[in-house]
Amino acid sequence: MPEVDTRPLETARRLAEDGDLDGAAVILAELAADPEGPDRAQAAVGLAVVLEERGDAPDARAAARAALATGHPEFAGQAACLLARSFERDDLPDQARAAWQAALGTGNAACAPLAHMGLARLAVGPVEAEEALRAALATGEPEISSLAAQRLAEILLEEGEAAEAAGVLVEALSVPDVVETARLRVLLGIAHLELACAELTGAVEEGGDAETGALAIELLARTLPLRGRDEDAERVWRYGLDSADEELAEEVRLRRNRDA
Repeated sequence: MPEVDTRPLETARRLAEDGDLDGAAVILAELAADPEGPDRAQAAVGLAVVLEERGDAPDARAAARAALATGHPEFAGQAACLLARSFERDDLPDQARAAWQAALGTGNAACAPLAHMGLARLAVGPVEAEEALRAALATGEPEISSLAAQRLAEILLEEGEAAEAAGVLVEALSVPDVVETARLRVLLGIAHLELACAELTGAVEEGGDAETGALAIELLARTLPLRGRDEDAERVWRYGLDSADEELAEEVRLRRNRDA
């Protein structure tokens, strides 16, 4: 007959899994109240979880604060994350930010990705958001790194920083076992399209021989619609068709009409 684990923590866990939250809370509260108990930090975290499930947010936060105060290398970080999520759910951003910062301060590496993403969600302004997202990406956690890179790349693309966005996405794709690689590659393709548009615009503005100029105009005019910029594409075509350089205008006309 297998030996049954009768440790109080294990008993509390089984009670919680069986739906007896009150019974679990009694055991965990007793363990958490023992200043010399070896399981004090873990019990306080467990108590915070049980009380949260029971709908007692104030007492759950009190238990989480008690666990955080122990400075335990593992459970203090978990407690800070519990606090931060609780504050976010209740739309208390200042308290949530402080709790996420506390999670980072515990040195618990497992909490760092979540904390950086939490700070990114609660950031005041784009600079703060970008810093938090870069820190989240740097953790190398497969899911968080992917999410952080996607959000950061979208911000950078909106700011016209396509090259930087591409760098962020390449970094994310190099993370072992990173998730949502297809989405990352789509965003990388978009960044490359933006870079292509910028280079082609430069080629059009610099001029050159008629054949090269017409090719640049065609490529730019056919690429812009892929980014939802149909009106800009039409202006590029008109630029070539209305050129004072008759040879260029004719080359552009031939290129535009060849698919007609």
